[in-house]
Amino acid sequence: MQMPTRMPRRATFLAFAMAAALGTLAPAGYAKVPQAATAAVVDIPYETFTLPNGLRVVVHTDRKAPIVAVNIWYHVGSKDEPRGRSGFAHLFEHLMFQSSENHGGEFFEPFKRIGVTDQNGTTNTDRTNYFQNVPTTALDTALWMESDRMGHFLGAVDQAALDEQRGVVQNEKRQGENQPYGQAWEKLNKALYPAGHPYHHSVIGSMNDLDAASLEDVKTWFRAWYGPNNAVLVLAGDIDVATAKAKVAKYFGHIPAGPSMSQPKVDVAQRAESTRETMRDKVPQPRVYRLWNVAEVANADLDRLQLLGQVLGGSKSSRLDKRLVHEEKLVDSISAGAYGKQLGSNFIIMAQVKKGVDPAKVEAVIDEELERLLAEGPTADELGRARTVFRAGFIRGIERIGGFGGKADALAECAVYTGDPGCFRESLAIIDATSAAELQAVGRTWLGKGDHTLVILEGERTPLAEEPAGTPAPWQLPAVDAALSTTPATVDRSQGVPMPDAFPDLVFPALERARLSNGTTVILARRAGLPVVQMDYQFAGGYSADADGAAGTSSFTMGMLDEGAGDLGALAFADRAESLGAQMGAGAGLDSASAWFSGLTENLDASLALYADMLRRPQFSAAEIERVRATWIANIGQEKARPQTAAMRVLPPLLYGEGHAYAMPFTGSGTEASIAALDRDDLVAFHQAWVRPEGATLVVVGDTTLKQVVPMLEKHFGDWRGTGTAPAAQAVPATVARPAKARVFLVDQPGAVQANIYAGQLVPSTTDAGAVRFDIANGVIGGDFTARLNMNLREDKHWSYGARSGASGALGQRPWLASAPVQIDKTAEAMAEMRREIAAFASGETPPTAAEVERIRAINTLSLPGAYETAASVASTIGGIVLYGRPDDYVVRRKAEIEAMTPAQVAEAAKTLDADTLTWVVVGDLSKIEAPVRALGFGDVTVIDGDGKAVADR
Repeated sequence: MQMPTRMPRRATFLAFAMAAALGTLAPAGYAKVPQAATAAVVDIPYETFTLPNGLRVVVHTDRKAPIVAVNIWYHVGSKDEPRGRSGFAHLFEHLMFQSSENHGGEFFEPFKRIGVTDQNGTTNTDRTNYFQNVPTTALDTALWMESDRMGHFLGAVDQAALDEQRGVVQNEKRQGENQPYGQAWEKLNKALYPAGHPYHHSVIGSMNDLDAASLEDVKTWFRAWYGPNNAVLVLAGDIDVATAKAKVAKYFGHIPAGPSMSQPKVDVAQRAESTRETMRDKVPQPRVYRLWNVAEVANADLDRLQLLGQVLGGSKSSRLDKRLVHEEKLVDSISAGAYGKQLGSNFIIMAQVKKGVDPAKVEAVIDEELERLLAEGPTADELGRARTVFRAGFIRGIERIGGFGGKADALAECAVYTGDPGCFRESLAIIDATSAAELQAVGRTWLGKGDHTLVILEGERTPLAEEPAGTPAPWQLPAVDAALSTTPATVDRSQGVPMPDAFPDLVFPALERARLSNGTTVILARRAGLPVVQMDYQFAGGYSADADGAAGTSSFTMGMLDEGAGDLGALAFADRAESLGAQMGAGAGLDSASAWFSGLTENLDASLALYADMLRRPQFSAAEIERVRATWIANIGQEKARPQTAAMRVLPPLLYGEGHAYAMPFTGSGTEASIAALDRDDLVAFHQAWVRPEGATLVVVGDTTLKQVVPMLEKHFGDWRGTGTAPAAQAVPATVARPAKARVFLVDQPGAVQANIYAGQLVPSTTDAGAVRFDIANGVIGGDFTARLNMNLREDKHWSYGARSGASGALGQRPWLASAPVQIDKTAEAMAEMRREIAAFASGETPPTAAEVERIRAINTLSLPGAYETAASVASTIGGIVLYGRPDDYVVRRKAEIEAMTPAQVAEAAKTLDADTLTWVVVGDLSKIEAPVRALGFGDVTVIDGDGKAVADR
């Protein structure tokens, strides 16, 4: 289950898709780009029906993949919690992943046997949702499971289940608050909304209220809110309305309606006065939040405020970005946007202030730019680019059928909040029709007064005072609406969960090839349906090509490619891309570098011209290098402050040893010293050596053909030639022996309420003949929610929100890592459990069972028909085929290998691990963890700093 979002969720799917897919917009300063004469029309067609018990159903047909997205939204969130019962909605989200009356065990378990993808559940202020994508033939399984927890749940809820999930939720709360700036939203909620307002408390609730929750409280909560008449079910994908009607009636029709719970009235709580607050935290640099309470979901003003947010601070060349990041260089990042909620939304500006800069200077610029925008309104160019970005974001967003922000999510969100599943159409129309004057007026209406500012400064964190458990308000459940009736049950649930006896075939797009005049191989996978083409230009290089002492060179160089190219400076380049509805950028991985591109087919030629400039003619402007360098170094400080990335910085050098090509922070960011030492010549040299067309591969996925796209590629890239002598082929990094015994390294994080535990070991390369067998073995020990580590530390002990393990890809030895954030007082015990599980698994004391292997086999094979729903997933797989020298039919071969794999083979692969030579890194408060960790006797214990250096005088 997902952590409740700390920042409020966007109101409309249009904006949600834009944020997920693009998140950018630009201001004035660049000429309009001619648009294609005919733009593709995009929509989400749907049909609806309602069962007699009140369950509303929305159906969308999309036959591109043999999967159905099942998405159910209950119209209940933290806003509906009465006094003394904060956190109930989110707690219940967790509880409903446990047993139901007719299915014992974890809710996830049957889904793992049918190839589910994108399965999760989330809670916010206004709703709770559950979703999963299943193969078409497994739709009955999903509907049986969802209907069983809707209509047959209370009999399975006992004190043990409540205690277990209460502990998990409390660790989820600790995990969030343990992050830098992790307490901000507890402060902001209370400041923005008065006591008694439904948004005054956080989604996750208070520890004391959670502790005080009784079993009867929980059952009453379920009776109130989880009836069919308070839910919307969306079925999207390989399904039609006739099939949906029959199946939904079969599984849900007998469930009686619940009481008709009223929704709170809209209460924006617009504020009349400006207020401010300052708090201190263990953060590497100050942060400024400025918020207004603004119009609710389904109010046209909210759509217009989202446009206004894009103009003000929605992209790298927006007004605030231009002034604060590029011109005055006072912040490392700035953002602005409207985030929608049912009763009232928030407009948020958030600035990451440069270390040493007075936040008051940043606040003054925010004031000036906002006042100027409200006084003058946006320019025509700004408004035009904003609309293009929104439309492009919508197009990219609806590529996905289910999951976060997919089409099923869009339809459910609209149906729950407005009663109209197609409300996104109105938002699109509002965005398209809004004038500059209307944008100016809406800004004056909502942002002219009543802001609240929170400034977080560096210092010792003051723990938030935990409110005492409130005196619970008495439950007052209305009567069930007599007009809502049910149909007799048609399913004998005593027979258990229906499981499919057949599954869809795996179909991976055929790969078509061409060769450009410049020596680049083009690989095309056709994907019709959306007017978008995605590309990924792949080169050798990557972190392992960084020169000695120059960690981060590859990432920094690739990151600079879109900071000005050809005749366009950084801001003008961003303007041009946004005017075209295009996205592009570049980055590096462990063994390779790449430059990615996504363009609308209607503007493909003009977008490719810009992409070519980025690759062929990056400016590497001295001024931009210095600006990016400062922010880059600040981000390294952020990595050291976050427990997870702090561990990822120090672990690889410990595993590989000094001087190894992989002995660097796996964030790819390098060190403060290495980045400070880079100059323009270093970037130019890396670009000339590695970003060259000969021998490179350009992966193309989308709505095009070789006949269409190759001439365009020849036009823009055909005469490109590498400069100077190409470097010698990259050698596979040397093999490293494991340490003779286990080692433990501790990183101090004073005041932490959790410890982040990592256990690492080197395993053979991704190209090793046994790599797939090892990956299946990893699936058993820690590669899935239902794997041993998570079931132990989360579901059994409830010491952690989640424990996982896995090995990232590499041409050389791969790093295998097991990780778990745990409550601070269980650090040593959790390490002991992790070691015990790993040791017993690797030694054969508790070998993988046939059931475990079957479950991991199903996860890795039956999910494949739905795994390639998006162009990005197809491109990623093709990228692996290129990087690791795999055959074109690798996906099919891998599937066959897994299907034939035996428990004995998996047990043999498990022997790759050795619990006696693990390298442990634990990030936490040493005053609470050092003594018990030393007492474990795992091996030599060394305290290190954020750079991996031993701390003296311990």
